[in-house]
Amino acid sequence: PTDQCCRCLCLFQTFEAWAGLGQMEDYLSVLEYILWVFTPLAVVFILPFLIVILLYLSILFLHVYKRKNQLREAYCNNLWDGARKTLATLWDGHGAIWHGYEIHGMEKVPDHGPALIVYYHGAIPIDYYYFLANVILQKGRTCHSVADHFLFKIPGFKLLLEVFSVIHGPQEECVRALRSGHLLGISPGGVREALFSDETYPLHWGKRRGFAQVAIDAQVPIIPMFTQNVREGFRSLGTLRFFRWLYERFRLPAAPIYGGFPVKFRTFLGDPIPYDPNINSAQLAEKKAVQALIDEHQQIPGSILRALFERVYTRHKLKDPPKKKRTQVGLNQDGNRTEPSLKQD
Repeated sequence: PTDQCCRCLCLFQTFEAWAGLGQMEDYLSVLEYILWVFTPLAVVFILPFLIVILLYLSILFLHVYKRKNQLREAYCNNLWDGARKTLATLWDGHGAIWHGYEIHGMEKVPDHGPALIVYYHGAIPIDYYYFLANVILQKGRTCHSVADHFLFKIPGFKLLLEVFSVIHGPQEECVRALRSGHLLGISPGGVREALFSDETYPLHWGKRRGFAQVAIDAQVPIIPMFTQNVREGFRSLGTLRFFRWLYERFRLPAAPIYGGFPVKFRTFLGDPIPYDPNINSAQLAEKKAVQALIDEHQQIPGSILRALFERVYTRHKLKDPPKKKRTQVGLNQDGNRTEPSLKQD
């Protein structure tokens, strides 16, 4: 029996050496190290796709809602109001939980009547989705939006774009929407700004003045908008030469987007720029109200780590109203006692 055990042991050792089982532990250690290194990298590229999944879930909900309300469609002119409010609640909750989303200056958006919202375009304009949700929930109205042509070619997006009044942006259609009394949101930088801007927040508007001409033709005010840390939430690899060439040559926005970090988002709405018949589109476009919001509210260059800390350690402080000082009691020229008065700084 002892000889048989020795033979079995020798056979096992020979098989182990032939199959390389002795190195299996080393292989597992290397595999564990590779997973440890690449898991964070995989996560930051997967999170943007979760937003796309959420969009498709929104589309699925709309299809279900449409089927459920087929009988009501003939009797109700506002078939989609309930669906819009439900999705607005969903997106508003996502913003509050994941980004601690805040919006400052919502009172500048009119409750009734038209206005043109001009905003900075992040790598993924998720801040604009949150803004649309707040318009629906707080103002009880929808904001029409201008989007790039490629968005209309994505399978399944047609219903979502129709329900939320998204148009591909001819000036005549934009003017028509504003003259009908709607809000309209547009990013002059568009896809180019989404892909090629970075943590220094440069605007990529070039000589685009179409938005200004739309505001002049419709005779409506322009409300600038910017979201703090939007580039720290999601970033694009569009600054790499290959992806820039791909877009310039084929108009293909194929630059990978990574992120999904739960950084602090604060949207700021600037003072409305009223319609002025005495200025042209070039003069109106040169007002750079969005750039002023970036300069005032964004620390440059942006930092993902700092934006994460802002969820916990800092709060945005609104400017305090001017304080009123009380003058001292004294005597006038007739020797009578003067009453204290209020003096504004």
